[in-house]
Amino acid sequence: MFKIFKLSSLLFIFLTANALSHVEHYSDLKYIEFDIYRNNKNIGKHKFTFKKVNNQIFVSSNVNFIIKKLGVTLYKYEAKGTEIFEDGKLVRFNSKTNQNRKEKYVNIDLVQNEYIIDGSSHKGKTSDVAKVGTWWNHSLVEAPAQISAVSGRIIKQKVKFLGKKQIEINGKTFETLHFNFSSTDNKLGKDKKLNTDVWYEEKTLNWVKASFKKKGLWEYRLLAIK
Repeated sequence: MFKIFKLSSLLFIFLTANALSHVEHYSDLKYIEFDIYRNNKNIGKHKFTFKKVNNQIFVSSNVNFIIKKLGVTLYKYEAKGTEIFEDGKLVRFNSKTNQNRKEKYVNIDLVQNEYIIDGSSHKGKTSDVAKVGTWWNHSLVEAPAQISAVSGRIIKQKVKFLGKKQIEINGKTFETLHFNFSSTDNKLGKDKKLNTDVWYEEKTLNWVKASFKKKGLWEYRLLAIK
């Protein structure tokens, strides 16, 4: 069982004042799309589409990117996933990923107050306070852990609010809230550790940017939202 996650007083005040971080806040979204960059080179896209049916919200994810050198494909990644929320709570998640010809998957179901996880790298259960790490959902900043959307691995995390930042993406200026997500398990190997910066637009709490380092500098930059 996870220990109660303690936020800094500044972050706590922010979250308390912004009840709109609830999933229902995103129910009017139709889609949100990102360009994926590696070392400042555009290598692919990630798009989320949203559909509301009665008291349920369906969020579909589709990501594709290719790393090439001198015209030769070195790495190819494709993934599709679906999150289903009922009355604002995640009740089911499924994903399939082809990571450079290696197949990975996750199936998650809510049973009472626990998530039952069947994933390619983890099978078990965890408290429903954990969140699937798909980044678009701002309430991830409140979670003591995130569940990998690729393999089902549980990643215990700490979240640091780095302040309000004005950033520019594709010629458009955003007033954002800047967070860093990092692993709390020091025993993890470097390639397994979480260390990602994420920016959410202050007014809407929509995700607009993310960055991390893993064999290069990776960035997600907002391309379109509706």
